[in-house]
Amino acid sequence: MAHETDHQAHRRRLVVAVFARHEPAASAVERLIERDVAPDALSILGKSEGAGDDVLGISYDGIGERIKVWAGQGAFWGALWGLLASAAGMFLVPGLGAVFAVGPVVEALASTAAGAAIGGATMAGAAALTQLGVALHRMGVPEERLDHYHQAIAQGHYVILARCGTADEAQALHTQLGMWGADEAEVFEYRP
Repeated sequence: MAHETDHQAHRRRLVVAVFARHEPAASAVERLIERDVAPDALSILGKSEGAGDDVLGISYDGIGERIKVWAGQGAFWGALWGLLASAAGMFLVPGLGAVFAVGPVVEALASTAAGAAIGGATMAGAAALTQLGVALHRMGVPEERLDHYHQAIAQGHYVILARCGTADEAQALHTQLGMWGADEAEVFEYRP
């Protein structure tokens, strides 16, 4: 791709990949970080691997509480939280149950859980009715793909979201995630 137009330069890209298993998802996150993708540009979503009393909270602000809850969910989530050293939380999502989130998507989920609106947009479908649908839409996922990612998480898959600037960066991430075991990957363009 030669040069982006001014219109394209003001847009951002979001690469979304779905992994059926946690091993390739964790490996992909490690590889992205090794290739200098900023940890604060990565988000990971997946269902809780277990259920317990800790699931009753919306999110955990204190580091001690996070460590306790995340350690109870296995090495996968604990390792991701440690790798990204970013916001992390557990959210109760209607129709999905407990969903773990790491990265910038946590802020979108937390503000949605607090009752923030999408800004007048009307969305349809089951996922659009959830906090998760609103959060993904805020991150740059188009409305017509919300149900798809909602169902992927419901089925126990792991969703990685990576923000990037140029179309070339997005295409490179898309290709790499596919080579690293993503069952699927898509690139979306959005206005920040």
